[in-house]
Amino acid sequence: MTRTLTLLDGPARLEIEVAGPIDRPSVAPGDLGWDLKPEGLCQGDICIPLRATTIADGRIALTNLAGLLARPVVIDAAGAVAALGTSAARRAEQMHGLAAPDFTLPDPQGNPVSLSDFGRRKRLLLAWSSW
Repeated sequence: MTRTLTLLDGPARLEIEVAGPIDRPSVAPGDLGWDLKPEGLCQGDICIPLRATTIADGRIALTNLAGLLARPVVIDAAGAVAALGTSAARRAEQMHGLAAPDFTLPDPQGNPVSLSDFGRRKRLLLAWSSW
């Protein structure tokens, strides 16, 4: 039995047909832009070697694919939605500069203060919430 699953992958939103239980969906690699070749699961020049047991009936478990890509995945079976997170390597690349985006918030007296007001001086940001 196949069902439709909404897969969120960064800005992309894909409606894909999955096999098996919706909480453990099995997907066709081609639906996600991957090709199954003798050298493994490939996307352009990048190939990931596979064990023979990884692919069954031309499909791969979404959790297995996420593991091969070193990306976290979360699946909401009730909502038929899954989301692939960013790989650890990509997150490290994004944090390499450690530069925070500029933003403006009110100080305790209600005056607007921007992060850029401090120039290149070091700053400590504390966040608190009542909940």
